[in-house]
Amino acid sequence: MKSPPSSQTIRLARDRLQKRFCALREIIRKELLEADKEPYAELAGRVHDLGDESVADLLADVNLAIIDHHIDEVRDIEATLLRISAGSYGHCTDCGELIDAARLDAYATATRCYPCQSRRERNYAQPSHPKL
Repeated sequence: MKSPPSSQTIRLARDRLQKRFCALREIIRKELLEADKEPYAELAGRVHDLGDESVADLLADVNLAIIDHHIDEVRDIEATLLRISAGSYGHCTDCGELIDAARLDAYATATRCYPCQSRRERNYAQPSHPKL
């Protein structure tokens, strides 16, 4: 039988998540500042070659996709910190059972136990993500 995460486990997870949250905010800030400095939009506006314009658009899209990925991770961390505050951390959002401690250790923002997550991945299409 699984036991709920100990207070020490929860404290360590919260500390780790808060550090990652702060690091991600700084990364996102730097990426947005760099995106403003990137000459892609200028390059695309200046050239009249469709190939160069496509490359400029692709580079800008890749940078935005990276930022989106970081923002999604920030949202996951915020939701997990709220679950910790509410006392529901470590409980599966689908079945309500406890999430295995090893899963939480490996993936602190997990919202589902392994069986429920596996079932969800089989039953629901995942959003398409461009592969580079």
